[in-house]
Amino acid sequence: MNETLFSQIQRLLERTYAQVGINLEDCIIDRARSAQLSKLAGASARELSELARTFLRHAGDQLYVGIYYSRWLIDQLERHDPRAGLGDHNIRSLIVFVEEINHALHAALQFKNGQHEIGSEDFARDLELQAQVDTYLILLFFIAFFRKTQRVSRADRRWLRFHLFVRQRPEAFRDANLRGRYLETCELAASYTQFLDTLNGMRRLEEIRQFRSLDYGAKKAHVFALMDRGG
Repeated sequence: MNETLFSQIQRLLERTYAQVGINLEDCIIDRARSAQLSKLAGASARELSELARTFLRHAGDQLYVGIYYSRWLIDQLERHDPRAGLGDHNIRSLIVFVEEINHALHAALQFKNGQHEIGSEDFARDLELQAQVDTYLILLFFIAFFRKTQRVSRADRRWLRFHLFVRQRPEAFRDANLRGRYLETCELAASYTQFLDTLNGMRRLEEIRQFRSLDYGAKKAHVFALMDRGG
């Protein structure tokens, strides 16, 4: 049976980190449910992208996850399947697609590890930082797949960095908290992934697994330490 793009990305993330224990594709919700949850999320949620969103709710000892993708985004990925090639025509759609899977997976893993403060700002920033780091690595994997040598060029990395860390415009958020969240996590992810680019495959895998185990404050301190020593 052919795997969906969604399930392939979830499997890649689980191989890297840990099994989440559920099929996250079952958490996909429709537009009507997304609209309901967006209203409950408050005014600041109106500024978040309407292309895709991840909703988290904690009740008792259960975490409830909802993942929404707009029909437009799904159409783009079906018309320009990244598994057939990655370019300017589908890079942005794939970034959005991967980031939502990543949010859901890491939220579930953190919840299983006892981190239940899903409404805290540090939790939100941690998910955003982790998503940007993982999305960079996953997209490098896609790029390498289409290279005969399986090697990614400097030009490839510059192109990917532009779409992930430059083209995004966190300063456009009117909400000061959202603006601060995305400015900070984008800067941290850009710096950290530059360090990851200097590591070989096995060392990089060890590093990102250790990085994921840190809380947000420790992640920031780790990246700042790398920057101080020119990492």
